Amino acid sequence: MHEDILRGAGCDEGVIAHCRAVTAAALEYTGSSAIDRNLVVAGGMLHDLGRSRTHALAHAEAGAGCARALGLPDEVVRVIRRHIGAGLTAEECALLGLLPADAVPRRLEERVVAHADNLTKGTRAITLEERMDRSVVLGRKAAVRVFRLGLDLEPLRHLPGRQVSTQRTDR
Repeated sequence: MHEDILRGAGCDEGVIAHCRAVTAAALEYTGSSAIDRNLVVAGGMLHDLGRSRTHALAHAEAGAGCARALGLPDEVVRVIRRHIGAGLTAEECALLGLLPADAVPRRLEERVVAHADNLTKGTRAITLEERMDRSVVLGRKAAVRVFRLGLDLEPLRHLPGRQVSTQRTDR
């Protein structure tokens, strides 16, 4: 179903493979019953829906608009809109030429998908340190948020009952 949405929007197979890898990574953080796994799967699979229109930072707002037009739930739209780095404030969005709207992930599921995306380059798992090297374009404050998000969420990866992925490559 999610792959059909991505294909229908015009996403290429590379984007779809990346979305699968991000979803697999995100499921590694879903050992807590407080996390809505269905939302994590939907958000992980659709977080790059906007790459059907652009590969720039604006893909998050483009994807959110596309998801809204498709009638997807608001919770999924928010995951898509807020997945860049560890989120962007309205001021940071404006400075980057995006709509000046708060795009910082609030819900745990939004944070998990953003973190999983941070740890995935293409279909390859990367370390938080590698991600930090790539975060310089977002600015110092956003890079610090990426690091803090990682620190906040890494303990979830070690909870019993988490989903273990077989689709990501080793770090």
